[in-house]
Amino acid sequence: MNQQPIYVTPSEVIEYLYCPRFIYFMNCLKISQQEDKRYLVQKGRNIHQIKANINRDYLRKKIGCIDKKIDVYFSSEKLKLVGKVDEVLFFKDGTASPLDFKYTEYNERVYKTYLYQQACYALLIEENFQRFVNKAYICYFRSNNFLKEVTISKILKSKTKETIDEIFDILNKNYFPVKTKSKARCLDCTYKNICIK
Repeated sequence: MNQQPIYVTPSEVIEYLYCPRFIYFMNCLKISQQEDKRYLVQKGRNIHQIKANINRDYLRKKIGCIDKKIDVYFSSEKLKLVGKVDEVLFFKDGTASPLDFKYTEYNERVYKTYLYQQACYALLIEENFQRFVNKAYICYFRSNNFLKEVTISKILKSKTKETIDEIFDILNKNYFPVKTKSKARCLDCTYKNICIK
């Protein structure tokens, strides 16, 4: 009997980049983060209701979008990746871009985790729509719906694929990876009481 293919999500890519041990605790040991108890996470999950109040047509026209698809679910056996994109935007030049809504403020920089998340979406869009993706858009709800354009380079796409492979290395070998180098991340970690130093 063939085993079903295993996929990861853009959220798991973010967790891995934050700390590789998240993947081990969540996926290998099946220990939940109990995120539903955390205020900001819950707020982030409510973003889909909040989006209904945003003038999204204005945002799209502002960047020259000619067509869109909303809440698109993708899966790719080739990429070993599944994910739901808030919006896929299409442009006159034949390219496409993901548009992602964040319940957070823009603080003059885009986090690495966000870039890799958008690269995951870009790879899924390219495979499923056969449209080249070289940029993504992030709408920061708590900064008055500030819309940030980010570049999705070939290098970023390649590094994202490597990251997915690294995650599968943990899953397939079931090994305990090296933790994040950031001690600050450990302070608020849901696994800090069971994580070996």
